Amino acid sequence: MALILWAYFFHRCCEWLRCCGGGDPRPRTVWLGHPEKRDQRYPRNVINNQKYNFFTFLPGFVPEMRLGALYTYWVPLGFVLAVTIVREAVEEIRCYMRDKEVNSQVYSRLTSRGTVKVKSSNIQVGDLILVEKNQRVPADMIFLRTSEKNGSCFLRTDQLDGETDWKLRLPVACTQRLPTAADLLQIRSYVYAEEPNIDIHNFLGTFTREDSDPPISESLSIENTLWAGTVIASGTVVGVVLYTGRELRSVMNTSDPRSKIGLFDLEVNCLTKILFGALVVVSLVMVALQHFAGRWYLQIIRFLLLFSNIIPISLRVNLDMGKMVYSWVIRRDSKIPGTVVRSSTIPEQLGRISYLLTDKTGTLTQNEMVFKRLHLGTVAYGLDSMDEVQSHIFSIYTQQSQEPPTQKGPTVTTKVRRTMSSRVHEAVKAIALCHNVTPVYESNGVTDQAEAEKQFEDSCRVYQASSPDEVALVQWTESVGLTLVGRDQSSMQLRTPGDQILNLTILQDESTGEITFYMKGADVVMAGIVQYNDWLEEELEGGVLGDVGRPDLRQVKVTSAFSSLLGDGKSETHRARLGSQCGNMAREGLRVLVVAKKSLTEEQYQDFEARYVQAKLSVHDRSLKVATVIESLEMEMELLCLTGVEDQLQADVRPTLETLRNAGIKVWMLTGDKLETATCTAKNAHLVTRNQDIHVFRLVTNRGEAHLELNAFRRKHDCALVISGDSLEVCLKYYEYEFMELACQCPAVVCCRCAPTQKAQIVRLLQERTGKLTCAVDALS
Repeated sequence: MALILWAYFFHRCCEWLRCCGGGDPRPRTVWLGHPEKRDQRYPRNVINNQKYNFFTFLPGFVPEMRLGALYTYWVPLGFVLAVTIVREAVEEIRCYMRDKEVNSQVYSRLTSRGTVKVKSSNIQVGDLILVEKNQRVPADMIFLRTSEKNGSCFLRTDQLDGETDWKLRLPVACTQRLPTAADLLQIRSYVYAEEPNIDIHNFLGTFTREDSDPPISESLSIENTLWAGTVIASGTVVGVVLYTGRELRSVMNTSDPRSKIGLFDLEVNCLTKILFGALVVVSLVMVALQHFAGRWYLQIIRFLLLFSNIIPISLRVNLDMGKMVYSWVIRRDSKIPGTVVRSSTIPEQLGRISYLLTDKTGTLTQNEMVFKRLHLGTVAYGLDSMDEVQSHIFSIYTQQSQEPPTQKGPTVTTKVRRTMSSRVHEAVKAIALCHNVTPVYESNGVTDQAEAEKQFEDSCRVYQASSPDEVALVQWTESVGLTLVGRDQSSMQLRTPGDQILNLTILQDESTGEITFYMKGADVVMAGIVQYNDWLEEELEGGVLGDVGRPDLRQVKVTSAFSSLLGDGKSETHRARLGSQCGNMAREGLRVLVVAKKSLTEEQYQDFEARYVQAKLSVHDRSLKVATVIESLEMEMELLCLTGVEDQLQADVRPTLETLRNAGIKVWMLTGDKLETATCTAKNAHLVTRNQDIHVFRLVTNRGEAHLELNAFRRKHDCALVISGDSLEVCLKYYEYEFMELACQCPAVVCCRCAPTQKAQIVRLLQERTGKLTCAVDALS
């Protein structure tokens, strides 16, 4: 009883200590470089992932144990508790050391006296912090300045959201224009920020500079933020601290530390309770046989002690010691180097997994893209015909010698060749411009960084981007003659085959004065944006040429089928042809992007810019207003080309999946890629074996169609299921139980075009419907 009262007292005290000075989250005004001007108390910037403190460890530990054998021998019980407490203490000490390492990292803080060193735990709201390349961001900050000449930086956010793609971040324009970082302390400015919340994908705030005439006010969004736990991937940045400690986005998205209990522990606890009940019953029976004579209640205690060996107390010790050894073996396994065991209480759960749910990109594949296909309607260029693309680019940018008089041929041939060259050039130019790739120059030991950047040295250039798809596209344009050599917030520089540098201002070509809006995206999105195009008509009439000259008869058949399904309307037929060609490329395992452009007049651009700036300054519904303005441009765009890149499979992924299948573990792949791409990857990775049939769940939009398709699927046996996110949503809405029952019988399931919320829903339904243990793996794992 005393231990329970002690635990309760300190639990309430700790709650009071955590809450005092905090209160409900409120919006805040943060003065740059003046943390003493804060209008409320903020938590310390300390990371704490521990379950206990010095006072609550012993008294708080006992109530968490559910041995069910507290009335047997006290010495064995004390030994069992001691072993368990030691194991928990070891984990707690390791957690404390990890937290201490994070809290002790040193950063540079800008002050009126210059730059001073400060520990992460001593950073306060309002501090101006410098973060170097490859350094962790210590607190939630607003991005003020960068050393990069392009005026932006990239973040690695895999430790925050699990995504391996880098994120592009932009500084506040007003502070980026200042001559030096020290000038941030000379201006009178502040940031108004929303109250702390768990949303890592959105942010609303404003930056105001009061000492200018007139005062400058800029809107802030997610692209101006640096969340704690992310890593700077390029340059050195300066930011002002907004949130610290328990108000960090990463901390608010983390559940409170708790003791994890495995299924085996629960089973042992249940058996222990049953055995204890049997022990009590046997003791009562023995006293009853003596007709409860004399001091019978003492006899009950004696029989309890006498028969206490029925309860295997030593089993608890054996289990705890076995888990410690198992965890140690996992950490020391040479086949999985760098593995960290976060909890030694549930390692045996790995042997109980029945369903493994995995992403595709970065998990089954390497997330390293290789450009494979350029499709222009009548011609598709593959790896073996890229020299044709290169010759077209050279013919545009270099002076061509006149054709010899002996060469014969109709005039039409020259016209067709010139037209094809211009089409190829326009497509390659769009690919070279429509991306977020930034060329960065690094010293290679021979040429220093400044000289390399000035001369656009090829050997020193490294491409940085948020996605490997983008890098693959830019590297391909470089291989065919158009090289991205420079970029900043307002302009880009391309080098032509004749070493001429093309300077292009964002949305305007300086050489011609033309204003062009480029866009690329998935076919599902772009099908409603691009306008009717002649080369789609040529595709239907003459067939699609393969790698320069080979007609693709399969494409003609598929295209005709789509046309007959969707009618004779030009827009519907156009969408069908676009979708069918993308489908054919996806069946080869390629990730397809549609590239388009739109020419604007000066008046159209000025109108767009005015509406865009006004939407960016909105405080309420800013994201919706900005999206509406941008969508006004995304219509009636000219289709230029289709691109296809391939993602290579991970090493040993095939034998790994085969081993899992032999162990009785069913693997489900949940991906956002197209159905054809996902199916091709599943076959290549041997997620679906060669002798297995594949049932592609037809697209359904209502309850009746879902019912018919489920009945058709019910008649199939031992076949893998491939279903799209739209059909999955309809099935889960009307026939959740029936669908999950059928899906669980499949040897493999592939869910394509699947949203993150749908992935989480599938994991939850599997756990609820089957009661089996599931393991969800993403690219971070």
